[in-house]
Amino acid sequence: MFAPTQHDVRRFFCETYRKERAGEPLSPMEALAADWISQHPEYHGDLADAEAAVAASFRVEDGRTNPFLHLAMHLSISEQTSVDQPRGIRQATDLLARRLGSLHEAHHEVMECLGQMLWTSQRSGLPPDGEAYIDCVRRRATR
Repeated sequence: MFAPTQHDVRRFFCETYRKERAGEPLSPMEALAADWISQHPEYHGDLADAEAAVAASFRVEDGRTNPFLHLAMHLSISEQTSVDQPRGIRQATDLLARRLGSLHEAHHEVMECLGQMLWTSQRSGLPPDGEAYIDCVRRRATR
């Protein structure tokens, strides 16, 4: 199983941003990442300098969103929905996207559910609860 480090993830997004701007060929995963990067121009400055990105600290206490975590969650949700894993996430996300009129905004809602599931898992020491995750997305889709 591939387990990238924080630095690997940051370099991946910075390199993808560089390649996309230079018009270089992108791998399928880079192309997906480039789509999400293009929808977040507020992160372009952070992505423009890989060395600064690796050294940066994105602390909640400083009022900064971690652009790499945010983009990685977009990729994770894209991958989850493409293979429907956990089962039902594709339908729940599609319902939410239709309700909101935006896949991008739906992803932001799904991120809240994903983060909650991971936080609960870490706090309890139990495996992530995929059903609770999907239920959270479904509730958001039907409110």
